Amino acid sequence: MVGSRVERTLEVDEKTVVLGTYRNGQFWLLLSVDALAPRAYLVTRRPEAQKNVGRFCSDLRRLLTDAEVEFIRQVRFDRLLEIGFAGPSGRSVLHAELTGKHANLILVGESGMVATAAIYEGQNKTARPVLASKPYAPPPLPVMRSLLSVQEGDDLRDVEGASPFLQKLVASGQPLATIQSTVTSGSYEPVYSPGNGAYPVSVGSLGLEEVPRSSVSIALEQHFAELVETDHVTRARAGLVAQLERVLLAREVALQDLAEALDAARNARRLQQNGELILAYQHQIQPGDSALRVMGYEGAEVEIPLRQDLTPLENAERLFSKAKRAKGRAEELKGQEQKLRSDAEALNAALGQARTAESMRDLEPIVELAERSRWLAKHGAATKKSERPFEGHAVRELLSPGGWRVLVGQNSTANDYLTTKFARPSDLWFHVRGGPSAHVILCTNNQPARVQNLDLEFAAQTAARNSTQKHSSYVAVDYTQKRYVRKPRGSAAGLAVYDHEKTIHVTMKGSS
Repeated sequence: MVGSRVERTLEVDEKTVVLGTYRNGQFWLLLSVDALAPRAYLVTRRPEAQKNVGRFCSDLRRLLTDAEVEFIRQVRFDRLLEIGFAGPSGRSVLHAELTGKHANLILVGESGMVATAAIYEGQNKTARPVLASKPYAPPPLPVMRSLLSVQEGDDLRDVEGASPFLQKLVASGQPLATIQSTVTSGSYEPVYSPGNGAYPVSVGSLGLEEVPRSSVSIALEQHFAELVETDHVTRARAGLVAQLERVLLAREVALQDLAEALDAARNARRLQQNGELILAYQHQIQPGDSALRVMGYEGAEVEIPLRQDLTPLENAERLFSKAKRAKGRAEELKGQEQKLRSDAEALNAALGQARTAESMRDLEPIVELAERSRWLAKHGAATKKSERPFEGHAVRELLSPGGWRVLVGQNSTANDYLTTKFARPSDLWFHVRGGPSAHVILCTNNQPARVQNLDLEFAAQTAARNSTQKHSSYVAVDYTQKRYVRKPRGSAAGLAVYDHEKTIHVTMKGSS
């Protein structure tokens, strides 16, 4: 590659770039700072690249296009590569520090200042910061004897270039002098060992299977293609399983709530009778009473909870209304329960397949099914700031009986995140009136008018259960569109004010 000119800079992913240079033929040099597989080698063909490239790739295009490669060298047998360029932007050196989780690609100009880097690191993160327009500090390397200066039988520990693997190779019978001669002359005999790696010399003395290759780069390309594919599958599988598990949990919670709603629907007759008893014994009810204790229709004493802010007649009418709604909703609830149960069974089956998938081909039909079934929600996906869902905030995800996504903040900072950063203006925001509670968001997909009463009640119950009033018989829960919710400047975490609200009176579990 020395003497070739940079024609292209491609971005394979956010941690991998490829320099395309030309001199009597095309060269494609892959450089990656992926923590799992930091690497540098020539690839045999132009790789598939991203159309929208990031900052680092854009900087390299601007600074290196038409530059000539002046030198390429390894630094003291370490995992450090230096590539020198001379071009329209002046001379520069690309430092490829391929050191595990601390890997980085840093372009340094003639002045010794950092022109750009794949990863910037400030002084608060490392003793060796990497910042634009700041001096480049090379990695500190300890003073050690070189591999080329030691003798047969010497202790190879703390010898520069004598990696643990090379020490095992020498211990297995490979003559040290042969290895030194190979390094000095560059007369390598590369091999690829399936499942183990790529090596510039034979590893047969270690009992490893090996396949000869025409160059170290070809052996490395084959090894890392397998390694990166395996890692890709592992990550994709883990991400898919995590999403499906969250959706399955939401279905299970929704089924539990539906079971409670069905139980209430089956109690329509009892609600009707309780209303009749309130009318019959209303003369016994005093202002402020929270319950009425009388003999029921079956000859046993019953306790009927009362809303203290309602008159006896209003309490009775409330129970008559609930009884009527309960009768009408019974069939609707059964249909929703059947749909949710069928969905949960399909989710369980997909989860079992996802957990045992061994290739992207195995995962593709599961992903297609999940997308068709709307199991993979796009709204609220993790950003680059954090790979965890909801940027790492403690947010619980549920699903309403009608299939709407419901999110619950588990602490004050999570409440702030949901309300100020996550929720869209048309999403519905729920909060217990006059007391602390979780912020609950019902994601409407810009269609709030399509949300049914059962889904509103589900979200209101969720807010009530995650409040300080969860042990009360009745809880008033306000809801409004997120566009009408605001956080006062300088207010404490979790505090919000709102208007245009409506109120749902939630009957807590165990109350009539």
